[in-house]
Amino acid sequence: MAKRRSPISFKRIDEIIENEKEFENLRQIVKNFDLVDEFKKIFPELKLIAQAVKVDKQILYLRVESAVWKSELNFQKEKVIEKINRHYKTQVIKSIKFL
Repeated sequence: MAKRRSPISFKRIDEIIENEKEFENLRQIVKNFDLVDEFKKIFPELKLIAQAVKVDKQILYLRVESAVWKSELNFQKEKVIEKINRHYKTQVIKSIKFL
């Protein structure tokens, strides 16, 4: 008598990556790269002033050529962090450093 196989439950790859604990680091890396790419979309008013370089350990590194703008953005740092975290609906950024 042949064995009867139970139906196999398949998950989509995006469900696995989004929900499994083992992929937490991968999800964080993707968010970091996404933020660097999306920075100009989140802050279109800053596209000529600042450029997102990288995110490392929840610190966003921005390249700002003008010392005047660097100073102004430093004053606005908390607002920038809030807007980014609101955009991603989670705390992606804790601090900003200017290059």
